[in-house]
Amino acid sequence: METTSTSTRTNSNNTPFSLISRGWKEVRDSADADLQLMRSRAKSFKNLANSFDREIENFFNSASIASFSVSSPLKSSTSPTEVDFVKKLRPKFSEIRRVYSAPEISKKVLEKWGPRAKLGIDLSAIKNAIVAGEEEGEERRGVVGLDRRRRLGFREFWGEGKEGRGEQFGEWKPIRVLKRRLREFEKKSEFGEIFGGFKNSEFVEKLKSSLKAIYKEPQESKEVPPLDVPELLAYLVRQSEPFLDQLGVRKDVCDKIVESLCSSRKNQLLLPSLSSGESTLLDENANDELDLRIASVLQSTGHCYDGGFWTDLSKHPPSDRKRHVAIVTTASLPWMTGTAVNPLFRAAYLAKSEKQNVTLLVPWLGKSDQELVYPNNLTFTSPEEQENYIRNWLEERIGFKADFKISFYPGKFAKERRSIIPAGDTSQFIPSKDADIAILEEPEHLNWYHHGKRWTTKFNHVVGVVHTNYLEYIKREKNGALQAFFVKHINNLVTRAYCHKVLRLSAATQDLPKSVICNVHGVNPKFLKIGEKVAAESELGQQAFSKGAYFLGKMVWAKGYKELIDLLAKHKNDLDGFNLDVFGNGEDANEVQTTAKRLDLNLNFLKGRDHADDSLHGYKVFINPSLSDVLCTATAEALAMGKFVVCADHPSNEYFRSFPNCLTYKTSEDFVARVKEALANEPHPLTPEQIYNLSWEAATQRFMQYSELDRVLHPEKDDVKLSKTNGWSITKAVSTPNMSGMVDGGLAFAHYCLTGNELLRLCTGAIPGTRDYDKQHCKDLHLLPPQVENPIYGW
Repeated sequence: METTSTSTRTNSNNTPFSLISRGWKEVRDSADADLQLMRSRAKSFKNLANSFDREIENFFNSASIASFSVSSPLKSSTSPTEVDFVKKLRPKFSEIRRVYSAPEISKKVLEKWGPRAKLGIDLSAIKNAIVAGEEEGEERRGVVGLDRRRRLGFREFWGEGKEGRGEQFGEWKPIRVLKRRLREFEKKSEFGEIFGGFKNSEFVEKLKSSLKAIYKEPQESKEVPPLDVPELLAYLVRQSEPFLDQLGVRKDVCDKIVESLCSSRKNQLLLPSLSSGESTLLDENANDELDLRIASVLQSTGHCYDGGFWTDLSKHPPSDRKRHVAIVTTASLPWMTGTAVNPLFRAAYLAKSEKQNVTLLVPWLGKSDQELVYPNNLTFTSPEEQENYIRNWLEERIGFKADFKISFYPGKFAKERRSIIPAGDTSQFIPSKDADIAILEEPEHLNWYHHGKRWTTKFNHVVGVVHTNYLEYIKREKNGALQAFFVKHINNLVTRAYCHKVLRLSAATQDLPKSVICNVHGVNPKFLKIGEKVAAESELGQQAFSKGAYFLGKMVWAKGYKELIDLLAKHKNDLDGFNLDVFGNGEDANEVQTTAKRLDLNLNFLKGRDHADDSLHGYKVFINPSLSDVLCTATAEALAMGKFVVCADHPSNEYFRSFPNCLTYKTSEDFVARVKEALANEPHPLTPEQIYNLSWEAATQRFMQYSELDRVLHPEKDDVKLSKTNGWSITKAVSTPNMSGMVDGGLAFAHYCLTGNELLRLCTGAIPGTRDYDKQHCKDLHLLPPQVENPIYGW
C-alpha cells in the first residue's frame, strides 16, 4: 500500500513538470527557427551585396578590356573619354560600398525603415541622379537633330513620371559625385559624337543593362472598381436562368432583364481591353461583358472559388496520361436500332485516332429479354459471346480493326416502352481511374430512373447525344398530352443535372438545356462504297437501278407506317400502278399488314433485313414519310447508295436537303409529285464533298467540335479562354461561383432522392426491381450482390 501511494504521488508531481518541460521545449524550438530565419535572410542580403559587387567589377573589367582591344581611337568602340570616366568612377564606387557597409549607416537605415522594411539595396537614388543629370545636360546643350534615342540616354532607359523613390536616403555625397561624373561623361561623349566622329559604343548599353538587371521597378497595382447594384442584379438573373426556366420564364426574357440592368452601366461593364481592341472572346455563346467584369473583380480581390455543396471542382486533376472516353448507350447489337449502331461506329472512329482510350458500355439482357429483343431468335449465353458478335459485325463494315474496350451493364427490357431500362447504377461500371470523359447516348433515357452517382461528379466532361423524339411517341399514347408534359420536364431535369453539353441531331428533338443542334452521325462505309460503284456504272452508261421504290424500317406504327398508309390510301387513284416493297419486323406487323390489305393498297410486305443487303441495291427510290424520326439513319444510307429519297419537309430531314437526290414534300399532293419525279428520272452521282459529309470521319470531326471534346482533350490549343485586360490575365473558368451549377446540383440531389423510393419509381413506369440489378445479372456479369457492392452503411 505504501509503495502504491508513493508511486501515485510521484506521478502527480511529475505531471506539472512534464508540462513545463514540453512548453519550454516548444519555446526553444520556436526561437531556434526564428534565428535560423534571421540567418538565412542575412545570408540572402550578403549574397545580394556580393552580386552587386560582381556586377560593378564586370562593368569595370569590360571597360578596361575594351580600352586595350583596338589600336586606333577612330576605329575603337570605346572612346578615351569613356576610359577616363571609368578611372574616375572606380574610387567613387569603392566609397559607395564602404559607406553602405558601415555599421552606423546600417543601423540608421534599419531604424528609418521600421518594422515594415525589407532588406535590399535601393538604387533609386542612382536612377534619379542619372535622370536629373541628363535633364540638366540637355537644357545646357540644346543640341538639335541628334538621334532621339541617344539624346534621351539614361532618362529613356529609366522611364519618366516615377520620381520620389530615392528620397528615403537623401542626396548624400557619393550620389552627388556620381551625378556630376555622369553629366560630364554625357557632355564629352556627345561632343565627340558631333565633332570627332566618335560613335556611342557598347559601354553605355552595358551600363544600362547592368543597372537594369539590378534595379527593377515594382509593378503598379491595377485597381478594379467594385460591382454596383445593377451589375449584381444582372449577374443574379443570369445565373438564375435554370431556376427561372423551370418556373416558365423564357431565356429571352431573362436576357432582356439583364440588358436593361446593364444599359445604364454599359461603359463600366466594358473592360478597357475591349475598347482597345485587344480582347479575345471567352465563349462564343456567352455574354462575355458581364462575365469578364465579374471575373476581373474576383481576380483583383484574389478570390478563388473551390466549389460548393453540390460541386467538386478539384476532382480528377488533369494528368499526363492518355485520356479516356466512355460511351454509354441504351441498346446493343444484334438489335438493329440507331442507338445500337451509331454509338458503335462512334467508338470505333474515336479510337482510330489512338489519341485516347475508348470504352463502349452497352446493356446486357437476360435470356428471356434477348428472345423478345434480338431478331431471328438470336441469343447469347455470355457477354464474351455477344462481344465477339459485335466486333465481327463492325469489322466487316469499317475495314479496320477497332481498338476499344466493350463492357456491359445490367439492363431490362420494358415491353410497354419498347426500350431497355438500366438496372442499378450504370456509372459504377466505369472504374474511377477511367472516369474522365463520358458520352451518354440518349441521356434522358439513361437517367430517367438513374439512382447512383452523378455523372458530372464522377467524370470531368459529360456529353449527351439525343437520338429520339420521345415526346412525339408519347403523344400518340392514351393521355399522351399529360404524359408528354411530365416527360418534357423530367428530360429537362436529367439533362441539366447530368450533362455538361447536349447535342441534338436535329430540331425535331425537344429543346433541352445546354444543347446545340448538329448531325454527329455518319454512314457505314459499306454504303459509300455501294454509292461509288453506282456512280461508276452511271458514267459507263450502264443501268444501275432495275427496281422501283421501297420502304425499310421497324414495323411499328410510330416509325412512319401510319403516315405511309394514310398517303397511299388518300391518293390511291393518283398512284395507280405504283407498287411499294416494305421491309421490316416489329410488334405491330400483323396490324399494319391487316390494315393495308383492308384498304387494298399495293404494298408487298417482306421480312426485315440489313439495308446493305444485295437484294436492296437495285431499288432506285427510298420512301420515308416518318414524322417521328430525329435523324433517319436509313435515309442517310439510301443517299449514300446514290438513290432518290422522298421524305417529308420536316426538321428531321433538314440536314439532307442539301443533297440533290433528296426530294421533300409538304402536302400529300407534293408527295405524289415527288414520287412520280423520282420514278421518271435518274439520281445524280454523289460528289466527293457530299461523300465526305456523309462519312463517319466528318461526323467525328463535327462531334469533336460541337461537344467541346477537342478543347477538353487538347486544352493547350484553347487560347480563346484568356483575355488580356490592363495587364490582368482573366479566365472565366472555375474561379467564379456559378449559380447554374448550384441549381443543377440541387436538381440532381432531388432526382436521386425521388428515384430511391420504389413506390415513386413504380408510379412513374419503372420496371419493378430495377433500382438494383438482380441475381441473374450477378451470375451473368460476375458481379457481387447489390447488398455487398453498396451496403446500407456505406455512404
